[in-house]
Amino acid sequence: MTSDRTTTTAEISAIELEEIVTELQKYRDRLVHDTTEAIHKARLPKAKALAQMEPELVKIDAMLQEVRDRHAALLASN
Repeated sequence: MTSDRTTTTAEISAIELEEIVTELQKYRDRLVHDTTEAIHKARLPKAKALAQMEPELVKIDAMLQEVRDRHAALLASN
């Protein structure tokens, strides 16, 4: 959005929420893919590297769930 005012949750449309979910999911997938490739190329222990990445994935998954819940609530209210 290119507005000068702060956007509130009520002003976010279902389409915008779908876009946010899509972009967050792409970011998560890219993070996992790129990290897995780097682990493979560097011949590092996969389990240890993925364990270090886990806190970031938990944050992303929580954000995804929050946005999905908002999207569902918005659709249900329409």
